[in-house]
Amino acid sequence: MTDLAEGPAHAGVRRSLAYWNQEFQRIHSPILRYGFSVVSVAIALGMAFALQRYQFHDVELPLFTVAIAFTTWYAGAGPSVLAIIFSSACFDYFFTEPLYSLDISSSELPYYFIFVAWAAIVASFNAVRRRTEVSLRQARDNLQVEVEQRRHRENEIRKLNQELGKRAAELEATNRELESFTYSVSHDLRAPLRHMVGYSELLQRQASSLLDEKSQRFIQTILDAAKKMGNLIDDLLEFSRIGRAETKKAEVDLEQLVKEVVAEIGQDTKGRDIVWKIGALPVCHGDHSMLRLVVVNLVSNAVKFTSMRRPAEIEIGCVDCDKKEVEVFVRDNGAGFDMQYVNKLFGVFQRLHLPEQFEGTGIGLATVQRIIHRHGGKIRGEGAVDQGATFYFSLPNAQDAAERRANAQ
Repeated sequence: MTDLAEGPAHAGVRRSLAYWNQEFQRIHSPILRYGFSVVSVAIALGMAFALQRYQFHDVELPLFTVAIAFTTWYAGAGPSVLAIIFSSACFDYFFTEPLYSLDISSSELPYYFIFVAWAAIVASFNAVRRRTEVSLRQARDNLQVEVEQRRHRENEIRKLNQELGKRAAELEATNRELESFTYSVSHDLRAPLRHMVGYSELLQRQASSLLDEKSQRFIQTILDAAKKMGNLIDDLLEFSRIGRAETKKAEVDLEQLVKEVVAEIGQDTKGRDIVWKIGALPVCHGDHSMLRLVVVNLVSNAVKFTSMRRPAEIEIGCVDCDKKEVEVFVRDNGAGFDMQYVNKLFGVFQRLHLPEQFEGTGIGLATVQRIIHRHGGKIRGEGAVDQGATFYFSLPNAQDAAERRANAQ
């Protein structure tokens, strides 16, 4: 119980001393600081006289030393020098032979020098300690400011992360709704479009003898537009399925996949003069059906945009197959594109050529980009007008993907 009672009392005393210590060290007025020096030495002198009256001898040295120490600690270097000079004068005048004179006898001279040296040592030690404490206090204050600033920044970052998470969740929900809407609209449009095409074909067959050439051309225009719209709807459905479909990743032999796609497309381009260059391609990690769609779209684009070339040159290869990421390219010598519009390449319905020049819906490259992004890769295009184009896409290497799975387990 006694220890418990003394603990708070001692703590209170320490807090009070620390408080007054800081208050005294905040004194910046020269009058107060030098006055404190004089008062301290005067108090020490008065106590020395009082103790000497009660037959306590040789107490003036520790008392003056304490006065100098207090002055150095609370008032600084200048008042400390004044305290040493004032204490030395008082010590010489009142306590060394001959008394009440500033002269010093030869026998008292060593004692006087010891006093002065001791006072200077005490003052220097106190000055060093004072500077150290001031430096530590400044470091503590700077650290507190830095901690507060860091805490404030962490709170801001936490708020931004929460806001970002909220925005990401809202964006994800919006994307799901948009994909569902696209899928529903595209799916629902197919039925009336089939009716339009079917009845137009029936009308064309049954009333061909009754229609003149201009009317038949109108019906053919309707059929072509309906079929084009059907292709557009099919591409939209394919694009929306990419976002909804589950990715089934496994090892994919890109070289074998490319050869299969080229052989398949080659059946439709037998009459054309196409020079195929297929380099060595590595095994990557991804969804086989989705990656097949990527290769089909890129190779089909290369075939389409080289239709005016004799011969057409299409090259498929790998930039660097030894890295953790595989970067594959598809290069052609076709129509190319203007690089200032490169940002429009992968947008839905974005076309850089007229429909009369090259047919298409403008969704193929957007589908390719979505697939590559789902595999954690990147896609980019380079080209120049009438000088061909090159499309690069990156995929995780099969070996690197296996190592990451092993580390995760």
